[in-house]
Amino acid sequence: MAPTTKSHALRAKRLGIDTHDEAVIYMRSDCHVCRAEGFSGHARIRVTTDKKSIIATLNTIVSDILSPGEAGFSESAWRRLGVSEGDKITVAHARALDSLSRVRGKVYGQALADDELAEIMRDIVQGRYSDIHLSSFITACAARGLSEQEIVGLTRAMVDAGERLTWSATPIVDKHCVGGLPGNRTTPIIVAIVAACGLTMPKTSSRAITSPAGTADAMETLAPVDLNLAAMRRVVEREGGCVVWGGAVSLSPADDTLIRVERALDIDSEGQLVASVLSKKAAAGATHLVLDLPVGPTAKVRSSSDADSLSEHLLRTAKAFGIEARAIRTDGRQPVGRGVGPALEARDVLAVLEGAQQAPLDLKARAVTLAGVLLELGGAAASGGGEDLAEKTLADGRALSKFQAICEAQGGMRTPPIARQQWPLAAHSSGRVTSVDNRRLAKAAKLAGAPGAKAAGLEMHVRLDDLVEKGSPLFTLHAETSGELEYARDFIESHPPIIDIEPAK
Repeated sequence: MAPTTKSHALRAKRLGIDTHDEAVIYMRSDCHVCRAEGFSGHARIRVTTDKKSIIATLNTIVSDILSPGEAGFSESAWRRLGVSEGDKITVAHARALDSLSRVRGKVYGQALADDELAEIMRDIVQGRYSDIHLSSFITACAARGLSEQEIVGLTRAMVDAGERLTWSATPIVDKHCVGGLPGNRTTPIIVAIVAACGLTMPKTSSRAITSPAGTADAMETLAPVDLNLAAMRRVVEREGGCVVWGGAVSLSPADDTLIRVERALDIDSEGQLVASVLSKKAAAGATHLVLDLPVGPTAKVRSSSDADSLSEHLLRTAKAFGIEARAIRTDGRQPVGRGVGPALEARDVLAVLEGAQQAPLDLKARAVTLAGVLLELGGAAASGGGEDLAEKTLADGRALSKFQAICEAQGGMRTPPIARQQWPLAAHSSGRVTSVDNRRLAKAAKLAGAPGAKAAGLEMHVRLDDLVEKGSPLFTLHAETSGELEYARDFIESHPPIIDIEPAK
């Protein structure tokens, strides 16, 4: 017999279980409601209070952690419901989602129309998709690929499902790196430079997806980044720029949900990458955009042909939203800067802004190049004069002053933490550094605890073509616990060298 649609009352209990963003309801396996409604594990349940309703995934329990007549909730579900201990809640079957049939169609190779993508994004933002459903959508889009029309449609659907900023002044400039390269924390430097030169740059950044640090992770060690829209607007109107976490301002909120699952799956496909990048830029009101595409054998973009394809999709999609964009290919053969991990990368940023003697020159050069392009695109510098202006803005201290002002406006400047545990990897032979495996280097930093442990990661001591002596340090692991340090060290020592050294000629 089909389940009834009648709701059943239970008492709410907070179990204190962290299920990340997925709302989970826990019910006894012998619960009379489960039996009456035919609920089973992983069923999608509508939970309702006198004020609010959410969709949650059912987990059944066989212990006495719940008394008869009680329903337990994960932390995510508890926050969304806004209930108190013992409050009355009712449960019923969630209605079937029509949009899931579109996802199944994509699994079998059918294209997704604009209205279908819009329906999927609305359901995702309203919390109707479980992590299983999200994984299906992400995997289908990655395996089957997205056409140009689908990429534009997905981007528009992601924008429309969230807030959209408008600004009184133009141009609004922005920058994005497609990632895949450890370090490369140019964004805070670029924001400081262009804002100091009078342009407006409301930068929303992501946390790490598959890397040891995202820009938001690194910036969070220097200043608060969890600003809401009103706070973000105040900072930008006061200082001309900001560096905040996009997930806190509800710009393209579906993107943050998808990123969380992409991180778990270690999937970051081209079509979804383009939609992720451009939905945030369009929602933030960007009119001019520079795109950093690092190309290298162990970067995310591995070849010129891959760069051609990605650049074309990014630029065409940007044009569809009225954004004037320029894609810049950069060297992706090795990390940028010395630090890999939130706090270590933040220290590199400060060194460049402060003009410190030990500042990584490659990070400075890349930031100056990209800032120069933005200054020209935004009309603050004549064609060909952007890099000189960016360089001068760093040298005379205006960029540092602007960065400090932005940090204070975002809630106060912080000092990046230092890891308690460190271990240097010594060169096994003398010679010349011939290659660096970015992917395994990033994995080592993540095993050390990054990005969750802000001080964790690694610090590079050599670069391509450097001459090294046997026993000299190649990089130093940083971890907050001895266990994480040993875990990362075991990975490094049990695999082929991350940094190749050949005899010098």
